[in-house]
Amino acid sequence: MTTEQQAPTGAERRSRLRQYQVTLLERMQAAKAGTGNAGRELGVLLGGRRCLLDLTQVGEIVPFQAVTAVPLSQDWYRGLSNIRGNLVGVVDLARYMGEAGTQPGPDSRLVTLATHLGFNVAILAGRVLGLRNLDEMVEQAVADNGQAAWGGQQFQDRDGQQWTRLDLGGLVHDARFLQIGL
Repeated sequence: MTTEQQAPTGAERRSRLRQYQVTLLERMQAAKAGTGNAGRELGVLLGGRRCLLDLTQVGEIVPFQAVTAVPLSQDWYRGLSNIRGNLVGVVDLARYMGEAGTQPGPDSRLVTLATHLGFNVAILAGRVLGLRNLDEMVEQAVADNGQAAWGGQQFQDRDGQQWTRLDLGGLVHDARFLQIGL
């Protein structure tokens, strides 16, 4: 095997990951400032569903860390986590949407909501799938199946994969979302 064909070392992988995270953060900040490309969304895997999050509604993305369960709370409310010295509620949005929950693993991330939404909440994502451009997707007609307005937009990408666009601003005004207690 030649040098060009060898798998990257751990240090090289960490360096690439760091560069990817820096690039993603720069794009998120550009979107919030209105200087980024319109139609750019953050792709995440929630349970088995591919979802799109508006970059202006996302705070930060951090690796999954310990979550302390809260007694007498809904099964979709995972508990509290300490993110940079702040207690943040962690929500398994896949379970909230009535699907099998997201199982934390090495690729899992906590995606915090933007501060302007007024909630100290993070969404448990099985994986972050990177930035997606809505201009390269086709919106799908959705039958009125009782899907909440904050999660009713469907798109299909060039590879035929289905995506659900989530409006986190609408989610935080959903009466059911505001009731974490049993």
